[in-house]
Amino acid sequence: MNQQVIDALKHSRYRLLTDNEGLEDVYRLRYNCYHAEGSIADNERCIMSDAFDETENCIHVAVEMDGEILASVRLHVMSKLCATSPTLDVFPEIADHLAREETVLDSTRFVIDPMARKQRVPLHFLALRIPFLATMFYDIDLALAPVRAEHTAFYRRYLGYELALKPRSYPGLKKPVHLLTAKVREQRAAVLARTPVFGPVDDVPQSNIAFPKLTGVYARPKSGRPDAA
Repeated sequence: MNQQVIDALKHSRYRLLTDNEGLEDVYRLRYNCYHAEGSIADNERCIMSDAFDETENCIHVAVEMDGEILASVRLHVMSKLCATSPTLDVFPEIADHLAREETVLDSTRFVIDPMARKQRVPLHFLALRIPFLATMFYDIDLALAPVRAEHTAFYRRYLGYELALKPRSYPGLKKPVHLLTAKVREQRAAVLARTPVFGPVDDVPQSNIAFPKLTGVYARPKSGRPDAA
């Protein structure tokens, strides 16, 4: 699997989305994915977006192949400077970690083009590299994964997440989500030993992601040890 992911990385690139055109493409991809699964209701515009897409601590990252966005993930980076994220609204218990001045990464709107899935391109691994590399770049204490029941096994097996809170209704979705969490610094070495491609791949320059510093919005933990992604 590691070699398959590396081969896919060589034919793709990561793109930070800030312009309206790119974000519109992502919102349409989200709608197509969630609608195909029966997770959201119809809407005339065929886009899926909410107010959290525009918060100051939000980062949108897409995976492109041949100039087409085939996957994307939305990140909210939280610290004592900014404690805003969709999952925090649903699972307010997470605020206890922020009160202890820990840093938290909330990854949501994980989507992959349905047609690309059928072609067996390992886009789920390419997309999951995004939050993993983000935890390294921002030296995150705790990573969140609000996921449906059928996806929990993957996160626990490959990324060392544990079930933290039982499923709850999630705004805009028809199906409830579980909350998984990972103490990422403790899990990082084991994850990379098991699946090295989740980390930096020096031989493939476009596999890196130019995350923004979020100056004034994000404060590293006191024990912060910055790692480049």
